[in-house]
Amino acid sequence: MSKKKYIDYDDRIKIELLHNIEKNKPAQIAEKLGYSERTIYRELLRGYCDNLDTHLRKIRVYSAQLAQRDYDEKAAAKGVNLKIGNDHALAAYIEEKMVKEKYSPEAVLLEIKTKGLQFSVTISKTTLYRYIDDDLFLNISNKDLPSGKREKQKRKKVRRISYKDPMKESIDKRPEEIDTREEFGHWEMDTVEGPAKGKSTCLLVLTERKTRDEFAVKLPTRTAAEVVKAMDRLERKFERQTPGSFSQIFKSFTLDNGSEFADWRGIEKSWYKHGGQRTKVYFCHPFSSFERGSNENCNKLIRRFIPKGTPISNYSDEEIQRIIYWINHYPRKLHGGYSSNDLFEIELEKIIAA
Repeated sequence: MSKKKYIDYDDRIKIELLHNIEKNKPAQIAEKLGYSERTIYRELLRGYCDNLDTHLRKIRVYSAQLAQRDYDEKAAAKGVNLKIGNDHALAAYIEEKMVKEKYSPEAVLLEIKTKGLQFSVTISKTTLYRYIDDDLFLNISNKDLPSGKREKQKRKKVRRISYKDPMKESIDKRPEEIDTREEFGHWEMDTVEGPAKGKSTCLLVLTERKTRDEFAVKLPTRTAAEVVKAMDRLERKFERQTPGSFSQIFKSFTLDNGSEFADWRGIEKSWYKHGGQRTKVYFCHPFSSFERGSNENCNKLIRRFIPKGTPISNYSDEEIQRIIYWINHYPRKLHGGYSSNDLFEIELEKIIAA
């Protein structure tokens, strides 16, 4: 059988899991996905970026989103590479100079050159302006340019990303017990969409990091307001069953930078305690879906039942819950043959007995 040549986004997600989480070698990935080993090597180079592990050591990981972005950029701009995704230090330096010291993009690059500062990548003034136009920075936009907002060129629409709020807590500040999965009650959260992007019906999917247990809630629209409403309903459900349990079961959430999570304060704020804090929210780095690896894996399992392109509205709440029941109750090698629900129930018993 002939080998596949062109890698799509679905296979990039698989490569991310196989490489970052399951530690497969390129040859093993190639065999499992039906590509040549050389194709996988090239793909890994496309999506490699530097990240810090729990001991603050730099490690190289593959990002499906970064690789897809690189592919799209090259297709649309004749080979322009999204370099900034490979160097968080350079991005932070540019933000610091432009936001706090009011530098222009050109002035930042000139200072880097004249001072001989070393970063893993270099970018031109034109590229830097394009990144600002495309809202690829955490804390800067066209409003931070000395001459004010520049008129943007029309570009291919992509999923709107909301990570401009400087008060949002980065995953870098997440405590070690969350990173190591030693403590129960820390979740990853994302949305699964149907064929229509934007505000169509979607699933809000929650994954507990220690047990890998799942919750899924159908939202009428993929908006920040609906996410907060879903969290309020979830809090009321658990508090009515066992008062004080929600903050012990849902201690934190790690999210991506999608616009549906823009109201992170609303996610953190308790409905039951009349404005007190019910949980803590952390945000992944842009283009780093591997930082929610458990959640991404769950989304892949959901796609076994709800193929990509199928409207979420076609499925009733009961059908959605049957899918989640299946995911939570199948035996996992990771848990020595037990299911994620087995471990989740043990943790709940500890909370109730305390």
